[in-house]
Amino acid sequence: MSHGKGLSRRDFIKTAGAMGSGSLLVGSRAFAQSGAPAPETPGADAGEIPTGPFGKTGIRVSCLSLGGMFDIPSNQLLLKQAVRWGVTYWDTADCYEGGRSEAGFGQFFKKYPETRGKVFLVTKSDERNPEGMTKLLQQSLERLNTDYIDLYFIHGTRSIKELNNDTRAWVEKAKKEGKIKLFGFSTHSNMEECMLGAAGLGWIDGIMMTYNFRIMHSDRMKAAVEACVKAGIGLTAMKTQGGGSVRMDSEAELALAGRFLKMGFTDKQAKLKAVWENPDIASICSQMPSLTVLMSNVAAALNRDKLSAPDLELLNRYALETSSGYCAGCADLCESAIDCRVPVGDVMRHLMYFHSYGERDRAREFFAGLDRDVKDRLREMDFKQAENKCPNHVRIGRLMKEASTLLA
Repeated sequence: MSHGKGLSRRDFIKTAGAMGSGSLLVGSRAFAQSGAPAPETPGADAGEIPTGPFGKTGIRVSCLSLGGMFDIPSNQLLLKQAVRWGVTYWDTADCYEGGRSEAGFGQFFKKYPETRGKVFLVTKSDERNPEGMTKLLQQSLERLNTDYIDLYFIHGTRSIKELNNDTRAWVEKAKKEGKIKLFGFSTHSNMEECMLGAAGLGWIDGIMMTYNFRIMHSDRMKAAVEACVKAGIGLTAMKTQGGGSVRMDSEAELALAGRFLKMGFTDKQAKLKAVWENPDIASICSQMPSLTVLMSNVAAALNRDKLSAPDLELLNRYALETSSGYCAGCADLCESAIDCRVPVGDVMRHLMYFHSYGERDRAREFFAGLDRDVKDRLREMDFKQAENKCPNHVRIGRLMKEASTLLA
């Protein structure tokens, strides 16, 4: 691994670890406050992050993936730095930032065409029918300034029934034409059922699913991962922070943050490392909208220190103590208990975006798109039966009313 003339790999990790709390900030202000060199300077020659096999596809991908749900056109320097550090798995979708995410990646490939072959490029379709998928794929190819997509996803799959023989025929045709190399789906809800179903199909190459220290040890998730591994499906983890930063409201939370800070990295970096402990996860997709966050995550990827058994136990304890505040994505359980179905899982997810990620406009845009009668139900329904179905005992009714107020 080459280190170049800048910071050594060890010094790079130390610098990023020292400013680890900067991963909670956005922009270059964190560098000014920390005294650390900005990552676009020559100090970035710390080597490339590790790569690993993506299922049984024969393709290797970087263990850290750049999630493209932010202002890509205004962050071209970040893309250049990502390539330099080996973050060459890039993820976007037809709908991200109203299409500006794909256009921003395309802008970069147009300026630096030699980088296209280095990047494992993923984009997604919000359509399910072949005609709609064909239209969106062509639009994505044009926006991205490329002739092919490395991995094409159906976006936000909630049930494996959304994929059928027509889908398979479309996939075979798109692969034959060279427009996509691999195919799969992303899933935020009912992940385990979707993964188990995909493992039995025989033609799914990749899946991106919610996967973090809160749910990775459940019997359902472990069985789903095992089935996908046996089927040769490449797995990408998202939502790896499990609801956001440690809030410091309990003794377990304070112990968690303090323990990892003493080790030289933040709780956010520790949560990434907990996922990387599983070699069956090919990559972690992380939204990194600033050079500060990119540097922090790359430092975590370069750091070879493994979490100890006590570290992992502390994470498990924290997960148990705070489980009632986290929606695990098993939407079918709670939604099936409601007479007048409302999208509980989607509302929960956008509340998380609002509170944990600061993406208030995105959350409000989602809420604005709901039908008026759905909004009325969120505010007025009795969710006790749904709460009884929730394995984490989440106070669904209170959160639905909170969403009605905050996101309106």
